[in-house]
Amino acid sequence: MRFYFAENGGDVRVRKLLAGVQAVLEGHGHERVTTPGAASVVFNPFPPDRPRSFRRQNSAVFLVGLTTLAGIDDPIAAIYPLLVRSLSNLVISITPAGDRDIADLHFVTLEQGHVQLQADGLSSAFFEALYARLEPLATSTLVISNIFEPNLEPELWNGDAGTRGIGRAGRYLAELNLMPAAFPIEEVLPPRELRQVKKLYGIGGLSYGNFSVRLDEDRFWMSASGVDKSKLETIGRDILLVKGYDSERNAILLSVPPHIEPRRVSVDAIEHWMIYRENPGVLAILHVHAWTDGIRSTQVTYPCGTYEMGRAVADLVRTSPDPVHTIIGLKNHGLTITGTSMDEILERVTGRLVRNVPMT
Repeated sequence: MRFYFAENGGDVRVRKLLAGVQAVLEGHGHERVTTPGAASVVFNPFPPDRPRSFRRQNSAVFLVGLTTLAGIDDPIAAIYPLLVRSLSNLVISITPAGDRDIADLHFVTLEQGHVQLQADGLSSAFFEALYARLEPLATSTLVISNIFEPNLEPELWNGDAGTRGIGRAGRYLAELNLMPAAFPIEEVLPPRELRQVKKLYGIGGLSYGNFSVRLDEDRFWMSASGVDKSKLETIGRDILLVKGYDSERNAILLSVPPHIEPRRVSVDAIEHWMIYRENPGVLAILHVHAWTDGIRSTQVTYPCGTYEMGRAVADLVRTSPDPVHTIIGLKNHGLTITGTSMDEILERVTGRLVRNVPMT
């Protein structure tokens, strides 16, 4: 990891925190750079009343916003709007203790919710704990590039039984009125900022999940990103055929009809690709922003759409007693559910889904 500190000032607490961050990062072999273009992680201090963004040199930069807020009763409500306005991947908010000291830190991300870390006098143990929270997120690899090949077989241009099952699942889950995120985002952001979230993250409507169905040994149908999941109809626009993952280009490969302007596939395609590849008996996968009790869960809150999140979920599926019929929790986010068809999955989970995901 190469990291850069933006020269946006920050109060004495921010400067003390950054000094410790630099020490722990360098102690783990990471390098501070003096030009933002050389960095993969940028720390961007800003005052809470003016949450300035930092212009990224490329889309792969992980942006950590830093600010100071006193008297936080509801961390999500207080900090989440700052994350949106500063265009950050993560905001770390310092709770002051006196003029110069730090009481604790609040970590807030777009999808993983909230974690609180006691400052413990800025001890080495504290900075190691901070590093343990930060490093998996900041070094994860987003797999969001799509490569479209206009070579879908004509007999599949209107879909098949699998795509019709995906459509039924979208309509069914829409009726459950599930949350578009792991927490009630519409209660946190006013309409203007909610529209900003949709624009920044390339989504037409904040989705409550996504769906996929295996077509053959190597390919699977999957719902698109940024579409109304209750109206999954057009192949290449609402539902796409994933044919593989190109590791060299870090991109999802898709076959689309030549006459359709395609949409991007769901950011969770890399996770579904891993699960199908490792478990031939899995014929359908549902990801939903809901919860159920008594399940195994990932332990690190990787961002959605990252290779690391996909690997963590796929590992839990593969090691389950019954990988074909399992429910895996994504910490602070939702569920990934495998089955033999989309209808079979919905039958198993009907009445079991809890609308709010527990935050830890």
